[in-house]
Amino acid sequence: MAHDAKTTTPAAPTTTATTATTGVTATTGVTATTGVTGATAAPPRPTRPRTVLISGASIAGPALAYWLARYGFHPTVVEVAPTLRGGGFAVDFRGAAHLTVLQRMDVLDRIRQRRTAGSPMAFIDARGEQVASMPPEFAGGDIEILRSELSRVLYNHTHPTSQAPSSPPPSSSSPPSTEYLFGDSLTSLTESADGVHVTFERAAPRTFDLVIGADGLHSTVRRLAFGPEEQFVSHLGYYVAGWDLPPTAAPDLAARAVGYNEPGRLATVGRVPRRADAPSYRGETFCVFASERLGHDRRDPQAQRKALTQAYEGAGWRTTELIGTVWDADDLYFDSISRVDVPTWSTGRIALLGDAAYGATVGGMGTGSAVVGAYVLAGELATAAGDHRQAFARYEEKLRPYVTRCQEGGRAAGEFLAPLTQEAITARNAALNDPATLTAMLQEGHEISADISLDDYPSLIATTTPERPHH
Repeated sequence: MAHDAKTTTPAAPTTTATTATTGVTATTGVTATTGVTGATAAPPRPTRPRTVLISGASIAGPALAYWLARYGFHPTVVEVAPTLRGGGFAVDFRGAAHLTVLQRMDVLDRIRQRRTAGSPMAFIDARGEQVASMPPEFAGGDIEILRSELSRVLYNHTHPTSQAPSSPPPSSSSPPSTEYLFGDSLTSLTESADGVHVTFERAAPRTFDLVIGADGLHSTVRRLAFGPEEQFVSHLGYYVAGWDLPPTAAPDLAARAVGYNEPGRLATVGRVPRRADAPSYRGETFCVFASERLGHDRRDPQAQRKALTQAYEGAGWRTTELIGTVWDADDLYFDSISRVDVPTWSTGRIALLGDAAYGATVGGMGTGSAVVGAYVLAGELATAAGDHRQAFARYEEKLRPYVTRCQEGGRAAGEFLAPLTQEAITARNAALNDPATLTAMLQEGHEISADISLDDYPSLIATTTPERPHH
């Protein structure tokens, strides 16, 4: 089942940020863009090479790096994980806005080549009999792809030298290679009139013109530059978990894609056809359960396993057996369904993107919103000739109404997947079994995802390849 969850990041550094001061840079004229095709005159190029540090190498970070490099900036992406994250969870794109941005990035065909086949999921009762079904397009949108494969596509698109010899050569429109720093994280951000001085856990300190936090729900950049997480992240009453079935799982447990509900909890299990040939793949599970905020350490997998097991005590069908496999799983994802609301997405030379600014965990179209946000942010920085103050303001002005509406799906996701009463479960099943209602729900999702007018930034901005600056 597609969702917009990320693997839990390791513990963030405890170093606090120094107080940021608003930087001032000299900029030249700006050409505004409006409507679908944008203005007719090309804007001025950046007045000097500009360096941008992006925290997070999942989806939003590489997408932003692609556009920035294409427009003549020098992006560096830092990622706390030692390598690109794996995992079998799927994410999706739906609607004209998502697909338009992917097309303009020249990755739409590559994503389509790697799309999951998808399959309907049957909701079952305690006897294993079907009571409702959910078509693949309901969860999978227009295009569904494994998050790990999407991350690899975007990474290769921004770092062509990383591709294997058998990979096709990068297209002539590929931007200069982006610098990646894996296995590292930020420890402090100090802003001055000339840039942001950044210290890392491992790398030597450096100064960048701009810093962008694309590092998810538990953003380090947001914590360092904006304040503690609890100021911006609201718990929506549910938790979500998922993992690959371990070798100890019964062979028939994932024989078909099913979901079992009891009030306030859902357990699903199935197989992604695209992963079927992997020797160690036996299937995967995805769970949603209602709960007040838990007091566990989110960086402690054993505490997460214990909380999950307690949440499903006494459940029917084969739920106890299914949940029991988590103790042998080595790739557990566990997090709250939460919503991120940051009053202003930027402070001085530092800005937020994707889940760090406007996440909604599940159901909030987070992947599509992140890719659209990266497109708008980079385009505004380029059309503003590098004037970050104007660009950040226009980015937020254009994007906030769109992502706020998308976020509402996050609030409804838990209630839809794990209704709190048996009556609500019955009503949800009736809606899924009614073709007219299902069609209306799908249409609403497409309308929300498409409800933004995208300027045609690539047609406006002359590509430059300035020399890489030295630090």
